[in-house]
Amino acid sequence: MKQIYQGKTKDVFQLEDGNYLLHFKDDATGTDGVFDPGANTVGLSIEGLGQGGLRLTDYFFRKLEGIPTHYISADIGRSEMKVRPAKAFDGLEFICRYRSTGSFMRRYGKFAQEGQPLDALVEVTLKDDQRGDPPISKDTLVALGILKKEDYKELKKLTKRVAGIVRDTLAEKGMTLYDIKLEFGRGSDGGVMLIDEISAGNMRVYKDGKLIPPMELVELVLS
Repeated sequence: MKQIYQGKTKDVFQLEDGNYLLHFKDDATGTDGVFDPGANTVGLSIEGLGQGGLRLTDYFFRKLEGIPTHYISADIGRSEMKVRPAKAFDGLEFICRYRSTGSFMRRYGKFAQEGQPLDALVEVTLKDDQRGDPPISKDTLVALGILKKEDYKELKKLTKRVAGIVRDTLAEKGMTLYDIKLEFGRGSDGGVMLIDEISAGNMRVYKDGKLIPPMELVELVLS
């Protein structure tokens, strides 16, 4: 097993069988010790977060019947998930927003109100820490050769489909999904698949008007 990437919240290892292993860490994104799934820096460490994140990811990936993903299996005790190889779409993140908050309010607060309904608005951002993970439009993606028009259309549709399943699952448990960040890649067969994770680290979920902390979200979803 060879480590090929050390990330903020996960490390990636290549296995001898050609698949990969993701190790979920207890580190969380945020600023000055405050958790923020939209931040691009590690701001705190929460004991048990890695295992909790994997528990949620395992739970949601299993619910995505009919949607191609890189998921193979999970070892909760070791905080590890075995996945299929995939080539990511040049560090793109697809965000589905149901309500305005976070970076959306920082950019558009002149026109939007906190918690305003957004009807599954899809944004694309670039994973670029130096430039603050800037949003990028469809036309710019195409102009720069990052995505083809048909790729964008497929990924936007898939983003809404996955986000809708997560939203409905949370709603059944009395919670409201404000936004969720997803990543996609191409598998060895050339098909598009969902990659990375689905956990508290890449979504904002509210209950009774309050943001649910990461470990509390795990227990609320899985209880």
